[in-house]
Amino acid sequence: MASISQAPAPFNEPIQSYAPGTPERRTLKETLERMSGDRIEIPVVIEGKEIRTGDTAEAVMPHDHSHVLATWHAAGREEVKKAAEAAVAAQKDWASWKWEERAAIFLRAAELLSGSWRDVLNSATMLGQSKTAHQAEIDSACELIDFLRFNVHFAERLISEQPESDVGMWNRLDHRPLEGFVYAVTPFNFTAIAGNLPTAPALLGNTVVWKPSISAMPSAHWVMKLLEEAGLPPGVINFVPGDPEMVTDVLLNDPNLAGIHFTGSTTVFRSLWQQVANRMDRYRTYPRLVGETGGKDFIVAHPSADVETLATAIVRGGFEYQGQKCSAASRVYVPDNLWPEVRNLVVGMMERIRVGHTADFRNFMGAVINEGAYRRITGYIEHAKRTDGLEIVAGGNASDETGWFVDPTLVKVDDPSDKIICEEIFGPVVSVHVYPEGQWQETLRLVDEGGPYGLTGAVFSNDRAAVREATEVLRNAAGNFYINDKPTGAVVGQQPFGGGRASGTNDKAGSILNLMRWISPRVIKETFEPARSFEYPFMEEE
Repeated sequence: MASISQAPAPFNEPIQSYAPGTPERRTLKETLERMSGDRIEIPVVIEGKEIRTGDTAEAVMPHDHSHVLATWHAAGREEVKKAAEAAVAAQKDWASWKWEERAAIFLRAAELLSGSWRDVLNSATMLGQSKTAHQAEIDSACELIDFLRFNVHFAERLISEQPESDVGMWNRLDHRPLEGFVYAVTPFNFTAIAGNLPTAPALLGNTVVWKPSISAMPSAHWVMKLLEEAGLPPGVINFVPGDPEMVTDVLLNDPNLAGIHFTGSTTVFRSLWQQVANRMDRYRTYPRLVGETGGKDFIVAHPSADVETLATAIVRGGFEYQGQKCSAASRVYVPDNLWPEVRNLVVGMMERIRVGHTADFRNFMGAVINEGAYRRITGYIEHAKRTDGLEIVAGGNASDETGWFVDPTLVKVDDPSDKIICEEIFGPVVSVHVYPEGQWQETLRLVDEGGPYGLTGAVFSNDRAAVREATEVLRNAAGNFYINDKPTGAVVGQQPFGGGRASGTNDKAGSILNLMRWISPRVIKETFEPARSFEYPFMEEE
C-alpha cells in the first residue's frame, strides 16, 4: 500500500564564519589554492551527455584577469535545438515521477552542498565571480541550500491545496507541469539564483534548457555537476552556454516553449517579452514569463534616524560584492541635520575597506565582473568628476591593470534628477542627496518618483509615525522594504524576493508564489452516482 509522504521540515542553513582558526577557513583556503591551479574544461550538457563543440572561450578571474580558470564550449544552433528536443522528450517520464521522488534529488543536492561540495561551490564563486568568503558563503552555499530545501516544502504545500467536494462527488486538483520546456536564463552575480532558476520548475515536473551567464561559468558548471551527483536524470536540465541572442532566438522560435525563468537586466527581459508576444501564434500554450530585473535601490533617512546604523547600512548595502547586487543600496536620501555625522562615519568606514584578491580574507571587496562592467561604472565616476553639482566625497579611483578594480565611491548629488542617482550602475557607487530637514514628505515623494524601478528600499527612523508614513507612501516603490536595516540580504523562507515596476514580475523567489507559476492545474471531478435523466424537479406539474 502506498504511503502519504511528508518532506523534512526546512531550515535555513547556518552561515559559517571563516574566522581565523576555524576548520572551515582552513579547508576553504586549501580548496581555493587547488582550484585556482586547475584549468578545467566546461562542456555543453544535453540529455546527460557532455558535448565539446570546439567553439571555446575562456573564464578568467575578475581580480586577476590574466589567470584563466576554465575553457568552456559554446553551444551552437544545433546544440540548442537538441537541448530543447531533449527537454521535451524527457518530460513525459519526469512528470510521471511521484513528487517525493523528484524532491529527494534536490534534498540530496542540498545535503551534498552543505557538506563535501560546500568548499567547491564557494571557491568557484570566489575565484570566478570575485566574491569574498562571506559573500560566497551566503550565496553559493547557504542561499542555494535554502532554495533547494524550502522549494520542496513549498511544493508540498502547493500540491496539498485541494478543492472542496460536495455529497456524491470527489473534486481534486492535478498539479501538472507546464506543457513544453522552461528556458532558464541566469545571471553572474548569484550562484544561488543560477541554481534556483532551473531547479524550481524542474521540482514540479518541468524540464529545462538552462543558459548560464558566460561571466559565471565555473560555478554554473559545478552546480550542474552537483545536480548530476544528486541523481538528476538526463534531459531534465540541459546546460547550454553560448551566445545569448542566438540561444534565445532558437528557443523562442520553438513551439514547445512553455515558460521563461529569468534574472538579468530590465532591457533584456523587456526584449524577451516583446519577442514572445510577436511569436504567440506559434506556441502550443501561453508561455509563463517570470523575471527579476534591475534596481536602483534606496535608503531614505528620517531626521530621527540613528546615524551609526544608517552609516553601516550605506556601506554594507552599497559596497558588499562591489555593489553588484540587484538589491544594492545605490541612492540615499539624508536630512541635512544628520549629513555631517553620517558623512564622517561613512567615509571613515570606506577608508578601512580593503579591495583586492578574494583569496586574501582581509579584503572586503573584490573586482567587478568584467571589462564591460568596469568601463560602464568608471564612466559614471567620470561623469561625477566633470559635472557641476556632483561631488565625489570619497573614492573615485579605479584600475584595470591586474584586475577590474573600482574603489568604493560616495557621490553627493545636488540635483536629484541627475543620471547618477536615477540610472542603474551595478557597481560600488552610492549617490547621496541631502534634503532639508523639514521636507520629509516631499522627499518621500521624490524617492517614489526617482526612477522606474521597484525592487528594494529601506527607511531609517526612530519615529514610528515617520516609519508608518514612509511605508505607505513608498508602498509600490519596493517589493522588499526594510525598516532600520540595509536593503540587501533577503533570506529564503523569511523575505521572499522580488519587485515590481521595471524590476520584474514580483513572483517572489524563495516562496510558494514562485512555484505556483510552474504548474498548470487540472481540476478533476468524479461523480459517484451520475444523473440518469435530463429533467429537473422544477419541471414537474403542480
